[in-house]
Amino acid sequence: MNAQLIERSLEAVAEQVGDPAALVYRRLFEMAPELQALFVRDKDGSVRGEMLQRAFETILDLVGEGHFARGMIATEWVNHQNIGVPAEQFELFFVAMVETFREVLGERWTPEIDDAWRSVNASVSGIIGRLAHAG
Repeated sequence: MNAQLIERSLEAVAEQVGDPAALVYRRLFEMAPELQALFVRDKDGSVRGEMLQRAFETILDLVGEGHFARGMIATEWVNHQNIGVPAEQFELFFVAMVETFREVLGERWTPEIDDAWRSVNASVSGIIGRLAHAG
């Protein structure tokens, strides 16, 4: 995984649209409309924004030094299952992020950036897959 490509792509998205939370969640809810009901109390989007920020921090750690990302993904996978989010929909959040970023960046989304994000999603899937088989 190329940490610099991930960082640069996140910076480019922020330069392009500012806070991408509304775009990411719109994409997620298009992909899985039933998830929107889980945010019924998040009237101002602050919960969604916090979740996205934590996802960014986790992804940057995953592609960087790896101090906490695997544990955070594992913990959040369990937490999300406890509120009724199936494993494949937990992973869908990461897919929605990538699709949103690809759309936002348009021609600036290079094959190298795509490969870096595919690697992130493969790592997340691998962590969840190990958890699912262990449980």
